[in-house]
Amino acid sequence: MQIIEQNEWATAPGLWNGIWEGGTHGAPITVIFHSSEGFGHGPKLHTHPYSETFIIEVGRALFVIGEEEFEAEAGQILVCPAGVPHKYTNLGPGLLKAVNIHANGTSVIDWLE
Repeated sequence: MQIIEQNEWATAPGLWNGIWEGGTHGAPITVIFHSSEGFGHGPKLHTHPYSETFIIEVGRALFVIGEEEFEAEAGQILVCPAGVPHKYTNLGPGLLKAVNIHANGTSVIDWLE
């Protein structure tokens, strides 16, 4: 049993933004906590050599996964297959909170933009 404190993965104290790579803790996943205010914020187009699962907790986002676009909202889960280019942006007007789970113990990102 391990307990990982927020200050070990968060980008700033008290913020739900950051990355936790589970490989060093014996877990085969990486978790990215994303929190952003307002329209247009989100990661640029990229790929991973493994699948990524997105859990939308609060707000709405526009996802591009491969050649398709999806609007996702709180309560929905999306899965992007390995090797497929993807990105998302906050549709606003307020907060977007998502938990992104990489099916790998370390984060491997190939930025395309």
